[in-house]
Amino acid sequence: MRFGIDIGHNCPPDTGARGIKFEDNLTFDVGNRVMSKLKALGHEVIECKPVRAGNVKDSLSRRCDKANDTKVDLFVSIHFNAFNQRANGTEIFATGEKGRKAAKPVLDEIVKLGFFNRGIKNGSHLFVLRNTKMPAILIESCFIDSQKDMTLFNSEAIANGIVKGLTGQLPKAPVVPVPDEESNIDTTVLRLQRALNRLKITDQDGKVLIEDNTIDVQTKKALERFQRIAEIQVTGIAGNTTWQAINQILAKRIIRPKHAGGPVMRYLQHRMGVEIDGVYGSETEDAVKRFQRQNGLLADGIVGPVSWQKLIG
Repeated sequence: MRFGIDIGHNCPPDTGARGIKFEDNLTFDVGNRVMSKLKALGHEVIECKPVRAGNVKDSLSRRCDKANDTKVDLFVSIHFNAFNQRANGTEIFATGEKGRKAAKPVLDEIVKLGFFNRGIKNGSHLFVLRNTKMPAILIESCFIDSQKDMTLFNSEAIANGIVKGLTGQLPKAPVVPVPDEESNIDTTVLRLQRALNRLKITDQDGKVLIEDNTIDVQTKKALERFQRIAEIQVTGIAGNTTWQAINQILAKRIIRPKHAGGPVMRYLQHRMGVEIDGVYGSETEDAVKRFQRQNGLLADGIVGPVSWQKLIG
C-alpha cells in the first residue's frame, strides 16, 4: 500500500502549537517513526511535508499536491492538540466512508494506551483533508497542554498505535527510530569526534578531526574550543555537562526569538558570527534571518528542522 504521511507543521511559518511540549517536535518524532515502521512492513511511503513554504496556505497546499501527484492510497496527517490545559484525549478527523473506516482502527489502538476517546469527526473543514483526492485522515494524537496526556505520552507507543491501526501489524524486527540525541548515552571518543566535526568545531589549526576514537591533541583542542563557546568549564575532558550541551544542540530543538538561551543559543550565535551572550536578541535574529535568506529558506528567525539541517546536517 502507498501511504502519504504528513508530519504536521514543521515548515515555518507553518509551526505547531506550544504547551508542555512543542507540537513540531512531537509530530517530527512520531511521524518519522511511523514512516520507518511502514517501510519495514514493505509499504511504500511518500513524505508529504514540504521542505519550505512561503506561508501557511502554501505549506498546506504543497502537502496536498504531493499526495495527489504521487497518487497515494491513504493520506495520513499527524498532529497534536492544544486547548485549555484541561481537555485531553485522542480524536481523528476523516472525510468520506473510506476515511472513517481507516480512522477507526487507528483510534482504537491509540486509546488502548489510556487516552480518552474523543471519537472520529468530520474533517471536511480541514484544508489537507478537503484538498486531497484519496481517503484521508488527520490524527490529533493527544493534547500537548494536558498534563494527563503528557504523562501518558510515549512517541514509540503512539507510532506503534498508528501503524498497527493502519496495517493491522507491526514490524517483527525492532525498528531504529529517528534518535532523540538529547537522550543519547553514547559517550565514546569516536562519537565525540564525529559530533565536533558535525558541529564544525575544528582543532587549533582550523582542521577537522580525524575520527579514530583516540583522544589526541587535536581532539582536546577542539573540545576546549567547544567548551569555551558553550561557556562550560574548559577542561579538555568530555564530562556530563559537555555531553549534555552537545546532545542538546544535536537534538535540533526549535529555537524562537526571545525563547532561547544557554549552550544551544551560544553555539547558534557562534555559527552566526555574532556576539556570544546566550540571549536571542535582535542582533542574533538579524543574523539568523540573513543565514536563512542566504540558504534559500524562509527568513522568519525561527531555527527549525530545515535551518538546523543546513547548519549541522
